[in-house]
Amino acid sequence: MSELKYKRILIKLSGESLAGDKKMGIDFDTVAKIVEPIKRLTNEGAQIGIVVGGGNFWRGRSSGSMDRTRADHIGMLATAINALGVADSLEALGVDVRVQTAISMRQVAEPYIRGKAIRHLEKGRVVVFGCGTGNPFFSTDTAAALRAAEIEAEIIMKATMVDGVYNCDPKTNPDAVKYDHISYQEVLEKGLAVMDSTASALCKDNGIGIIVFSIDDPNNIYKAVHGEAIGTLVD
Repeated sequence: MSELKYKRILIKLSGESLAGDKKMGIDFDTVAKIVEPIKRLTNEGAQIGIVVGGGNFWRGRSSGSMDRTRADHIGMLATAINALGVADSLEALGVDVRVQTAISMRQVAEPYIRGKAIRHLEKGRVVVFGCGTGNPFFSTDTAAALRAAEIEAEIIMKATMVDGVYNCDPKTNPDAVKYDHISYQEVLEKGLAVMDSTASALCKDNGIGIIVFSIDDPNNIYKAVHGEAIGTLVD
């Protein structure tokens, strides 16, 4: 067995990845497959934080004429649902988990406290971060970049519905070219859809790399943490 290339990791899971073929809500059979490699990594000593999106329940940018702040607050609540679902699936495998949310909801989760989150990680617990940054106008990608910087993660693993970063949308353009390695500067200059520009700039400024890969094979998480060339590395 190869050694871990990264010890402290921030995994970004999209809400869509948790829905599986249902395309809406949480498919717990799918989530069980996603968290299984996370269990193996924690058994090997990896310290793992997870930021979840909420697109399987709510997409604020599709909310029509609704006030943007209120729409984003609904999205934050959607991520809290997903955080609890991921935590439950991890606990079913015997993983020690804590859910922390950026909006206080003490009856169901801990409030996000940086020092406490790091202490959980040091004790071998997975920490699932819900509610994004707790502020409207910021995506869960930005939340992933922020939490990664705060917990001093070595890398962000962005599990997506595509197998890396392309020069254009591979779903609509069969001639799209995949990058194995690309810099943040190129991502920002070319406007590539890796993360939103705020998240990309935050990662660039703090020297945090991102590995973008497909979650269709959840074992890609395990491979990437062990240093296998999976997806696209952005740094």
